[in-house]
Amino acid sequence: MVRIPFIAANWKMNKTVDQAMNFTEHFLPEVKDAADVDIVICAPYTLLVLLGAQFKDTNVDLGAQNMYWEEKGAYTGEIAPDMLTDIGCTYVILGHSERRTLFHESDEEVNCKVQVALQHGLKPIVCVGEDLTEREEGKTSEKVSRQVRAAFKDIDAKEVLNCVVAYEPIWAIGTGKSASPQDANAVIQSIRQNLADIYEHEIAGQIRILYGGSVKPENIASLMAFEDIDGALVGGASLDWEKFAALVENK
Repeated sequence: MVRIPFIAANWKMNKTVDQAMNFTEHFLPEVKDAADVDIVICAPYTLLVLLGAQFKDTNVDLGAQNMYWEEKGAYTGEIAPDMLTDIGCTYVILGHSERRTLFHESDEEVNCKVQVALQHGLKPIVCVGEDLTEREEGKTSEKVSRQVRAAFKDIDAKEVLNCVVAYEPIWAIGTGKSASPQDANAVIQSIRQNLADIYEHEIAGQIRILYGGSVKPENIASLMAFEDIDGALVGGASLDWEKFAALVENK
């Protein structure tokens, strides 16, 4: 099963308008001929309208970092799915560990967001991963399996093909530490098996599963050498246009 590599940036709470403009001015020409790779930049809400215009008619897709599950209403500070599609978003990150840990998002809330995103034509990038204690106690597979099965509860096979999964070990995010390519691949294989258990092997074989956690140009090739690792969700290195372009080009 051939899966197109997928390299996504998560800018988190970074970049002003001027900084984003400077990034795209250099980055877009650098990657305009990049073939056989899907490129996505998930930016703060304040930049989405600007970037939507910048990415039009390019090979870069726009993504948001979160959304709420209601279409409208008295939800101060939240963003509705149609607001994202209206300004050109194709993807949305859901269930990132920082949302789960800092803002106490539950597995059930992540599932609700996945369902609603799909209903409104957004493609979820669903994040799963264990913390350091869970890893040291040998509970990685248990934690990740629970998150995968919860996230895709009541999602049918046709819809799940519009989803991307990102394995992000919490202990490797922003720490400079990275899971070894062998370890990352082993967990990603287990994620794919969970998806095969929920759906079937043919469906699971079509879903792209990314690794995230201190991904940089120096380690992307070793990660992508493994058949089950389909790309990366990149944090810190995505803020630098040269580093992110190198990641795209060496996917």
